Amino acid sequence: MHMQGRLFMLERRIVFEIHRLKDMGFSIRQIARDLGLGRRTVVKYISHPEKTMRQRKRKSKLDPYKPVIDKLFEEHPGTPGTVVLNHLRKQGYNGGITIMREYLADGTRLNKGARAFIRFESLPGHQMQVDWGHFGSLDYGNTKRKLYAFAITESYSRILYVEFTHSQKQAVLHQCLLNAFAYFNGMPGELVVDNMLTAVTERDGRAVRFNSAFLDFLRPLKINPYACNVRQPQEKGKIERSVKYLRQNFWPLREIKNLFDANTQVRKWLDETANVRIHGTTGEKPVDRFLNVKLKPLPENLPESRDTVSVNAHKDFSVRYDNNFYTVPPWAVGN
Repeated sequence: MHMQGRLFMLERRIVFEIHRLKDMGFSIRQIARDLGLGRRTVVKYISHPEKTMRQRKRKSKLDPYKPVIDKLFEEHPGTPGTVVLNHLRKQGYNGGITIMREYLADGTRLNKGARAFIRFESLPGHQMQVDWGHFGSLDYGNTKRKLYAFAITESYSRILYVEFTHSQKQAVLHQCLLNAFAYFNGMPGELVVDNMLTAVTERDGRAVRFNSAFLDFLRPLKINPYACNVRQPQEKGKIERSVKYLRQNFWPLREIKNLFDANTQVRKWLDETANVRIHGTTGEKPVDRFLNVKLKPLPENLPESRDTVSVNAHKDFSVRYDNNFYTVPPWAVGN
C-alpha cells in the first residue's frame, strides 16, 4: 500500500489476515484482491510476517461527531439512523450516511435498549472462550500476592480448564493458553476474548485493533481471535457462567497454601467434579460430550511464552524470585 510515494508496512492485523486466508487455501492473487494489496506485498509478508509497522490511520469526517452520537444513544436508545443524520447535519456534519451507518452497525447503539438475545451452539472444536477472574490474594510471609484464575472452555462440550496465576501479563496469558491446549490435547479454530489489553488495544464500534503480541502468538497456531462487543457479556456467556460456577462450587471453604497448591486442587476439582457433572444446559457430562470434539493438533514448535525477569545474585550465592531463594554458582555473585 503506497502513500505519497512511500511504502508503508502493514499492521499486525493485516499480516494476520494474510496468513489466515493463505491457510484457508486462497491464492496470492485472491488474497491481494480481497485485502487491496499488491501481490508482491502479499508474498513478502507470507515469507517475513515479522516485518511490520503501524499503518497511518485515516481521519473520518464523522470522528468529531462520534461523541455526539454516543451521547444521543445514551439518552435515546434505538433512535433511527435517518434521525441521527438530520441531527448531525444541524451541527455541521457534511459527510455521507454510509460511514455513519457503519459506526451504528455494531448494534450496541441502534439496539442499546434491547436485552433479549439468542443462545447459539458452536460446532464441535470450532470455538473456545477465555476469561479471567480475581480471587483475592495469597499470603507469603509478610507479602500478599493477588490471585487470578485463567479459565477457558470448549464451547460445544463445555469442558473447562482453569489455572491460577499471580499475574495477567502478556506472557502469562500465552503460557496459560498453551497449558490449556495441552490439557485439551488440541486447539480451536476461534478464540473468543473480551477487551482485555493483552488481547485488544483499541476498538471503535466493530473495528478492533488486536494486541500485536497476541496476534504474533496466535498466527503460527492458526487460531482466529474474536473480541466481544463492549458490555455484551452474553457473547462469551459460556465462560462467564463457568467462572461463576468456579466461584460457587470450587472456591468456598478452601484452604490454599500457595500457587502450586491452588493449581493442584483446581485440577482435581476439574477432573472429579466440573467436567464429569451433568451440565445444566447440554444435559450431558462435558467429558462425554468432548468425545465428539476434534481439535487441531498442536504444532511441533510452540511459541516462546515464558515470563522472564532480571534478579541480583547475593553474597550467599542465591537469588530471590517470587519470594523463594535459589542457589547460583559463585561466579554469579554481584551480577
